[in-house]
Amino acid sequence: MIIGIDIGSTTTKAVSIENGKVTKKIKARAQDAVTAATGAFGKIVLENGIDINSIEKIKITGAGSTKIKDNIFGIPTGRINEIDAIGIGGMFLSGMNNIVITNIGTGTVIIEAGDNGIKHFGGSGVGGGTILGLAKKLLPIAEFSDILELAKTGKLNQVDLLLGDITDTSISFLSGESTASNFGKMLDTASHGDIALAIINMVYQVIGVLSVFAARANNTNRVIVTGNGSKNEIGQNVLTNISSLYGIEFIYPDYAEYTTAIGAGLSKS
Repeated sequence: MIIGIDIGSTTTKAVSIENGKVTKKIKARAQDAVTAATGAFGKIVLENGIDINSIEKIKITGAGSTKIKDNIFGIPTGRINEIDAIGIGGMFLSGMNNIVITNIGTGTVIIEAGDNGIKHFGGSGVGGGTILGLAKKLLPIAEFSDILELAKTGKLNQVDLLLGDITDTSISFLSGESTASNFGKMLDTASHGDIALAIINMVYQVIGVLSVFAARANNTNRVIVTGNGSKNEIGQNVLTNISSLYGIEFIYPDYAEYTTAIGAGLSKS
């Protein structure tokens, strides 16, 4: 058995890999990398009754993995490059090769993975951390689940400037409902729900358009979406709108939020 651990900036994920299959998975949170790694390991072992003697190796990745210098609990522990882990995990979960992977976490990273190897295409500092940070200052809440619930009551035309606000005709393939400027209207009557929706919309529009550019640069019409942000239903709706505009399909594989931990566990390193 191999344990793959992705030590992120906010959430740490761990998975168990047996015979090339994902058998268990958990999430944990901690303030520092060492506590996060050991806590996630302990959680997956204790909650699933795993015999620690059956664990052959631990493979760690993510932003906090550089803080782990020694073996964890005496088990051989290796560090995997995060870009490689995302690529390996994305190909495994999607069952596809030669793909573009958009991994949405605190920020966003875009990966090319396939026959020519795994490469970092680019990315953005815009991601889940952006949503939390803006919500903390603009709204009375900062818990992600509360932001999502609040956003369900929102209307974008109270905050965003739409093309229909400035012109009576469509521009290129864009309709009057398309965004001309995020937060470009911001009416005095805008509710907290309107603002919450506008924050999520802005973040996922940026991610979606960057993903479109990456897909076109790689001559594909499919993007695999992974990371914690892949499960944001409002964000998925934003990406669906982008898909209809640009003809790019966004694919959300099962266990997408565990992609990086899975990739670490499956790596040959």
